[in-house]
Amino acid sequence: MTPSLFVTDLSRLQFAFTALFHFLFVPLTLGLTWILVAMEGAYLKTGNPIYKDMTRFWGKILAINFAIGVISGITMEFEFGLNWAYFSRMIGGSFGPILAIEGITAFMLEATMFGLFFFSWDKLSRRAHFMVTLFMALGASLSIVNILAANSWMQHPISTDFDFQNMTLKLHSIAALYLADMAQVRIGHVAAGAFLLSSIFVMGISSYYLLRKQDVAFAKRSFAIAAGFGFVCSFMVLFFGDQSGLEVSKFEPEKMAAIEAQWHTQKAPAAWYLFAWPNQQTQSNQFEIKIPDALSLIATHSLTGTVEGEDPIITHYETRVVNGIKAYTMLHKIWDKKATTSDMAVYKKYADDLGFAYLLKPYTNDIPKATKADIDKAAKSAIPSVLITFFTFRVMIAAWGLMFLLLICGIIFSWRNTLENSRFFLRCCVYAIPLPFIAAESGWILAEVGRQPWIIHNILPTFMGTSSLNAASLITSLILFALFYGVLIGIELFLMFKFARLGPSSLGTGKYFFEKK
Repeated sequence: MTPSLFVTDLSRLQFAFTALFHFLFVPLTLGLTWILVAMEGAYLKTGNPIYKDMTRFWGKILAINFAIGVISGITMEFEFGLNWAYFSRMIGGSFGPILAIEGITAFMLEATMFGLFFFSWDKLSRRAHFMVTLFMALGASLSIVNILAANSWMQHPISTDFDFQNMTLKLHSIAALYLADMAQVRIGHVAAGAFLLSSIFVMGISSYYLLRKQDVAFAKRSFAIAAGFGFVCSFMVLFFGDQSGLEVSKFEPEKMAAIEAQWHTQKAPAAWYLFAWPNQQTQSNQFEIKIPDALSLIATHSLTGTVEGEDPIITHYETRVVNGIKAYTMLHKIWDKKATTSDMAVYKKYADDLGFAYLLKPYTNDIPKATKADIDKAAKSAIPSVLITFFTFRVMIAAWGLMFLLLICGIIFSWRNTLENSRFFLRCCVYAIPLPFIAAESGWILAEVGRQPWIIHNILPTFMGTSSLNAASLITSLILFALFYGVLIGIELFLMFKFARLGPSSLGTGKYFFEKK
């Protein structure tokens, strides 16, 4: 491994660590805001004060999570400039406005409504306060819309041209970025996943109260709202996840092949690997457990479709590397002001493959004179880690299946008013609290690892987007981040456990479990 690749891996590790940590809090914040909307809507409709207490208590849990999420998220903004300077320079003109929109329309709206939510209960009418809660939820949702629209552009850059004169990317239409099919389905999938995560979270804590026979009426109502909300959202997760898979098949075939551990293109109808152990060096699988015809149905919704394997994709990418070399050679002639009209024509013809030429940098110092072996290595490097993408996808799917089962049972028990008697089920709900977090983290890893080796798909390799940092600086900062985030997660867990155990008694109304003793 060359030193530059080592620095790249350290930069990726640091950003992954901070992003994964931050993403522990984002979906819970997003989902809880809409559960609060449902609870306060029930209060507005019925006037029953228990729904007001539910909104205020779960709002306390939201406040703890929101605060830690904001602190952990600020770091990531600075990492763009510190760790990914060339990436930031190349896409700054396109990315900058999106981040500005995110700050103005989302964060400021969410933060303003967040303050009003807590400090205006006795100053606003019930209807006005409900509107505050609604706009707080909208602000949280807008934040994820902006970030995911930008991230989806990195997965599939649309409405964008490469300016060879200053090595930057120009975005022609911000609207196109938001309206892209991939952005739409990924926004829907992540948002629905966040709603589902929050539902399981509320169900789990409510189950804890029911097991202890603590504030039963409060817990049963909280559980019922969360279960109903989560049940609807579980179908949204399934739908948008399926649509996201179709987009990946269309625009990121190497990621889809990795997700399904497809080395060779199967004839339709293709079998789906429920389990396998992919070996990227030998380009083969071990310990395969197949379900006949299922891959065609899952990936293409038909029995006549299939998933292209990594082998033909690598062959195709070898051609793109060769074409990229031609574009690279002509680009340097243009920079040296030696390009003829025919040279410009060659560059324009192969410009879309220029990024593949840069994949050769780790293997040769003279790209125009790259050997067949160099080209083969570069083409193979365009394939993401099959082992990681294969298993993170299956972890995500398995977690969804278990949560869906819990939701069905929860709705049945709530409908029959037998939740208190179903102690085994209640324990399962408590133990299931980490499950949606595991699914969310797995989904993030799948999306980001599946895009490698590109920081901007098919345009800019990840190792070219890093800053000029040395390994010692990155290792030091990574250790400091780990220590700082360790303190943050300690504070988060302490406060969460404290207020979760107290339950609505923390409101100080004198009506609940610990206040009556």
